[in-house]
Amino acid sequence: MVIDRRFLVPTPGGAAGRFLRNFRRSENGSAIVFTLFLLSVLLIVTGYAVDTMRFENKRARLQATLDRAVLAAADLDQTLPCEDVVRDYFDKSDLLDEITSISCVQSINGRTVTATAALEMNTLFMQGTDQLVAPASGAATESISDVEIVLVLDVSGSMRSNSRLVNLRNAAREFVQEVLENDVEDRISIAIVPYNAQVNLGPTLFNAYANVYDEHGIANLHCVDLPPSVWSGTQIPPSTSMPQAAHFDANSSTTRNTSYYAPQGPVFSTATAIRDAVPTCKPWTENLVRLPSQNITTMRNQIAALRGDGNTSIYLGMKWGLTLLDPASRPIFTSAIAANQIPATLAGRPYDFDRENTMKVLVLMTDGVHVSSTVMNDGYRSGLSPIYRGADGRYAIHHPTSTRSTNKYYTPHNNSWNRNPIWSGSGTVTQLAWPEVWQDLRMQWVAWQLYARPWGTSNTTRNTFYNNQMNAFRRTTNVTTMNNQLQDSCAQARDAGIIVFGIAFEAPDNGQLQISQCASSPAHYYNAAGLEIAAAFNSIANQINALRLVQ
Repeated sequence: MVIDRRFLVPTPGGAAGRFLRNFRRSENGSAIVFTLFLLSVLLIVTGYAVDTMRFENKRARLQATLDRAVLAAADLDQTLPCEDVVRDYFDKSDLLDEITSISCVQSINGRTVTATAALEMNTLFMQGTDQLVAPASGAATESISDVEIVLVLDVSGSMRSNSRLVNLRNAAREFVQEVLENDVEDRISIAIVPYNAQVNLGPTLFNAYANVYDEHGIANLHCVDLPPSVWSGTQIPPSTSMPQAAHFDANSSTTRNTSYYAPQGPVFSTATAIRDAVPTCKPWTENLVRLPSQNITTMRNQIAALRGDGNTSIYLGMKWGLTLLDPASRPIFTSAIAANQIPATLAGRPYDFDRENTMKVLVLMTDGVHVSSTVMNDGYRSGLSPIYRGADGRYAIHHPTSTRSTNKYYTPHNNSWNRNPIWSGSGTVTQLAWPEVWQDLRMQWVAWQLYARPWGTSNTTRNTFYNNQMNAFRRTTNVTTMNNQLQDSCAQARDAGIIVFGIAFEAPDNGQLQISQCASSPAHYYNAAGLEIAAAFNSIANQINALRLVQ
């Protein structure tokens, strides 16, 4: 083979030649450079990872603290101020300075808490980025979806004094407006229980109790006499057997003179006159129980029309108010919904006491104290009486046990005994049913004129017969018993989780005591005078709206 030497590169000789030859063949230098390059990249990536991990750790810690804080602040069991709860959580985590905003929104049905925070972190390895910001935000809502409220309002005769009734009307109307106007989801209902010596249930509630007996059929009179059994629990079940309250006047003295002698004609010229005068159960439609409603106008109009008269039976108002919150009344509400008497949005109410997201509130108001309560005894509410009325408006009574041989009929207007219930000028004589007797005559007149005067001539003897007959006609619940039964109902309400607000409105000392003991706590009791009753109702509305109470 021939080699053309023109293409050969001369190779230096000696040590220099050997170095160049070795350098040309060696690869060690390139590996070191590549390794250094990779190490630099790894250090940069690791630095970024360290900064990223530090950032994520701080961000997660900040977010976790914020989440716990807003959840705790939104809890409806929480009684501390909302912002204080959030700040306390951040303070205990040494993050208090990182909060940027807190918002607490109270509504009638719940509480919503939102908060934001930001934590600044200086970087160690991120070139060109000296600082990272770790943001956090969160919101929590807890709500009471359904609220049932009953207003138990005193409409006794003393409420007509000192503009009390006027002030009550205005305050209660504003309460209804404030509570209901923002309830866009129709989750709140309000019922009204006016009371004086009795509670007039109205036809819907009255007819829901199928076992009411001794009904007298007088229009707009729907009171009942509660049996002892109902005081042992929170409910008056629809199956309860009880008499319709007799419509009578047991408290007034009798006639046009103080000697109890018969009037010329009926004691009252019309049945309406005595019905309006009777202090037990009033026929006024303005004071009927209002079943739960969500209509602001309807409720405000009823409150504006409330009338005051009669004695005070706080315990009866409380009992019926409690009944309208008791689940045992659910069949009554269901029937009323089917009859379009209460809105369909209230289906399922009254809810169970332990139902989640439900609040029950009872507002009990009085301006007085208990006055002993009188009810008619069995045997005098229905059926025929032994009393007769002539066309001239005078009366006779049949006493079959009279010792007079044939003269068994006594006529008080001439103090005489007759063989039959007929007297000179009597015309057509009618035997009266007991409800007719009580429509025309006061009980004391009947007891004196028809039962006491026929026997003996001395007032001592007559008084004995009079007192015996009054006791036969009626029985009285004394004030001590009424107070005890009121407090029993209040305790049952509180034990069931019902929030009881009490308002003593210019009430005497014992009235204040009874209402304050009934309320859920001292914070739920108001002692108001004059226009202060408006402030009391406003405060109650605000407390309901704020939902600061344990459910």
